[in-house]
Amino acid sequence: MIATLAVLCTAAAVWMLLAPAPALRRLGRLAPPPPGDPLRILRTRREALRERRTRPRRWRMSVIELCDAMAAELSAGRTPDEAFTAAASVLDPHVSEELLHIPRPPPDHLDELATQPGAEGLRLLAACWRIGAERGGTFATVLDGLAGALRDEEAQRQDVSVQLAGPRATARLLAALPLLGLAMAAALGAHPVSFLCTTLPGLACLITGVTLNLLGLYWTRRLANSAESLH
Repeated sequence: MIATLAVLCTAAAVWMLLAPAPALRRLGRLAPPPPGDPLRILRTRREALRERRTRPRRWRMSVIELCDAMAAELSAGRTPDEAFTAAASVLDPHVSEELLHIPRPPPDHLDELATQPGAEGLRLLAACWRIGAERGGTFATVLDGLAGALRDEEAQRQDVSVQLAGPRATARLLAALPLLGLAMAAALGAHPVSFLCTTLPGLACLITGVTLNLLGLYWTRRLANSAESLH
């Protein structure tokens, strides 16, 4: 029995390591993978998921850089439109492409882009632009202050994220402890798997335990996300 359980646990571990994550499977449904090598497809999906996760922070940093660069260009005597074009052209390529694709005047275009996660600072930039478009020197000073405020906000957000890393890791560890308990019980000859899967009390314990475990993970994640959204 112990040997069988060990084989099943090994197979489950291998499957968990090799199988794509649920988020990757959802991403695959939205964007079917191109034909080719399975490892390359999995790598492409992981890169796409990483891109999706890092996109908000990349936007926030790009907005800060945009404000800094525009302030410098305005101080050098350029008009707001010229300063915007020069500053946006040296940002992250993906961000730069979206900023320079302007169907309408820049302030209106920035308001539209500000709806994306991480790009909220563009709305403040657009407001400052409308107020100080006719006063080059004043506009540059306001943009310097805006860049500093956004930089402080980003530093605070990163500090909160670092502080929440511990609770998140603890929650994941606690969620995995029941598996360790099953392995220890099986090693002692208690046959926990057969009890949990073949008896009514065992099934009740299994369903209750799994439900509480999942609720704990969900609640921890929700609390962490709420704490991050407040900063």
